Amino acid sequence: MTDRILILDFGSQVTQLIARRVRECGVYCEIRPFNIPPEEIASFAPKGIILSGGPASVHEDYSPKVSERIFNLHVPILGICYGEQLLCQQLGGKVEPSAHREFGRAVIDIAENCALFSGIWEKGSKQEVWMSHGDRVVALPPGFKAVATTASAPFAAIANESQNYYAVQFHPEVVHTKDGAKLLKNFVRNIAGCKGDWTMSAFRHSAIERVRNQVGNKKVLCAVSGGVDSSVVAALLHEAIGEQLICIFINNGLLREGEPEQVEKLFKDHFHIPLIHVDASMLFLNRLNGVKDPEHKRKIIGNTFIEVFEMEAKNAGGADFLAQGTLYPDVIESVSFTGGPSVTIKSHHNVGGLPAHMKMELVEPLRELFKDEVRVLGRELGMPADMVGRHPFPGPGLAIRIPGELSQEKIELLRRADAVYIDEIRKSGLYNDIWQAFAVLLPIRTVGVMGDARSYDYVCALRAVTSTDGMTADYYYFSHEFLSRVSNRITNEVKGINRVVYDITSKPPGTIEWE
Repeated sequence: MTDRILILDFGSQVTQLIARRVRECGVYCEIRPFNIPPEEIASFAPKGIILSGGPASVHEDYSPKVSERIFNLHVPILGICYGEQLLCQQLGGKVEPSAHREFGRAVIDIAENCALFSGIWEKGSKQEVWMSHGDRVVALPPGFKAVATTASAPFAAIANESQNYYAVQFHPEVVHTKDGAKLLKNFVRNIAGCKGDWTMSAFRHSAIERVRNQVGNKKVLCAVSGGVDSSVVAALLHEAIGEQLICIFINNGLLREGEPEQVEKLFKDHFHIPLIHVDASMLFLNRLNGVKDPEHKRKIIGNTFIEVFEMEAKNAGGADFLAQGTLYPDVIESVSFTGGPSVTIKSHHNVGGLPAHMKMELVEPLRELFKDEVRVLGRELGMPADMVGRHPFPGPGLAIRIPGELSQEKIELLRRADAVYIDEIRKSGLYNDIWQAFAVLLPIRTVGVMGDARSYDYVCALRAVTSTDGMTADYYYFSHEFLSRVSNRITNEVKGINRVVYDITSKPPGTIEWE
């Protein structure tokens, strides 16, 4: 079995970054809610456990706790922020509210050498880290020692090296903590003893084996959109089960310009996989008529997708399984852990939008992967570079890039504006520098002057971000010359838009998509 690390989530908004850093070490990990049954932890067989940060205080009534039984597993444990405070409290230490809370950059003094700091930080040095806490540890549990301090946090990092228990008040998973990724690597590779042999080649073979075991000799219906995720799923499934795979492309009327033709060409000319093309655009648009709420849009689209797939599966002779390109960030953002502190950011149409009556069992071979890992898998499967590097496109399509009610007019306006924007990005050689770029049609009109006449048309917002996995993102720094050129083209070529703005919000506090 591949070595694995278990991350218990206490509600931190950056828990997923811990997983990213662990996987960058070549070690497989999963995020689970803090309150999963102890027997599930044991069956997961982790070589180490990481307790995440979180917004709670250990002094609050009903604050989240970890099962005492994890200490009987005799595996290394690393507590981060709230995880440090909880570890101390449950092992006999003492935590108090701090008179001087620390948020943001801080400097810690390395008081002792330890395995967690090996090869990175030495006793007597000062290191820059990222803090975010209101409580602090004031008394250590038996067997622990302080290995790093600050003026307001005397136990900024602690260690019980006989038990292989470590904890830090700061966040090593964020880029603001210098050498934080190396610290996490020390924990998973050196302290927990993980070999670091989790590769995409290994994942490919294990995923194929899992699909074959799950499906047997039955048929699988695969939803394809032409995007990276669904295309990788289709290629992986075709390798796993061959002619048992039925690929269906549904045009929901919410796709980008020229997309249906591109999808057909890709599957027939490159993959050589038969493709059923269904134009259900009017069905989707009729059901979305008058709907304003983005969550309601996602639910309608998810339900309609499944309904159409079930109908097409029947027409194709029946299928027992439905394959989807669900990714790990979809799961993290969509699912509030039962009884846990995490909150739903947004429902993804292929996670939160599935109807309870769905007749097919799901096959989700990418459910454990982040977006950048899916791209690596695509290359492993021999997919063309321009497909693997394609910007993400949401399953609900343009529906969530038109805040408020939809109409055919708005969809066409956005489709043309988006095509102009992406065309300029490609011409400028910037496409591969950007994680995701798209246009948004705002539900407001503004006064403009077109020629000698007054106009009263829509506003188009442009969005472009840089990211590694889509969990955090920063806006892309376009030149004013570029933005001016795009704005001129859109207002001149897309009749109905007279104003263009650029979104410079990072994630967090915003999300990448507008809805």
